[in-house]
Amino acid sequence: MSTEQHDADAYGQELARISHHQHEATDARFTVFQALAAAGIGHEQADGIVAKLEAGAVAGAHTWISESSPPHGSESRFEDGWFAGVRDVASYLLRIADTTATAGRGRAASSAMLLAHVQQLASPAPEETTADEPAPALDPVPPLEATDVLAAAERFPWAVAAPGTRHWPDGSDFLDVALSAVGNEERAGYIERLEAFVEEHRDRLEELLRAYGPGSRPASHGRYALIGQPETLVILERMENAPFLLRGRWEKELETVFLDDLEFAWGPRIRLSR
Repeated sequence: MSTEQHDADAYGQELARISHHQHEATDARFTVFQALAAAGIGHEQADGIVAKLEAGAVAGAHTWISESSPPHGSESRFEDGWFAGVRDVASYLLRIADTTATAGRGRAASSAMLLAHVQQLASPAPEETTADEPAPALDPVPPLEATDVLAAAERFPWAVAAPGTRHWPDGSDFLDVALSAVGNEERAGYIERLEAFVEEHRDRLEELLRAYGPGSRPASHGRYALIGQPETLVILERMENAPFLLRGRWEKELETVFLDDLEFAWGPRIRLSR
């Protein structure tokens, strides 16, 4: 076996192990949210508790890295390079811990929605009402017009590429799927929610467009085609706040490679691609 093949196999095994740990973490997080909800903990408080636990885990990795040492007997130049690399990695881990401690909003609510959806699928179908029994009145669902959402998304030039450079002149299929992951209880005021999300993540969106958008080196290879589309702002907002529901709807309608690429570039709190 060649060295290149051995390295590729070893890297593949590492990715498989990472994927396993991510899957286990997602399941564990879901269980924790269920337990906190059963104890009467609200969604916002539950998000904060879990975010602090995850930040602590990253901080633990920071400590472990910071205390590592080069192999005994190494040359001074090797030791200098070792410690420089350790400082860089430790600093990056610290930034991740800081971000993790303050992120994660909406995950408890998303888990609750997913649980309710699963329970609904598992429960027996309700008995049909007879002709003499009027059907119970339902609260009207606030309309959420795709054209209005798209118009709102177009107002953010730091997150959206110029029309002539976009990969898809019409990304309505992507927008429809993303909007289908907006729950009925979220539809009222969703445009305001989207606008607040974009403003909150302005720096992150600017960097995403610069690094992966039209004209970037990654985009020249035919990947990351969704970046720069106005519809993508809705996808990213749902990726952060309703990741399970978004992926479930997406996998039924569209190629997952587009969502996987976007998820890789954005780096959401919950990574569902494998």
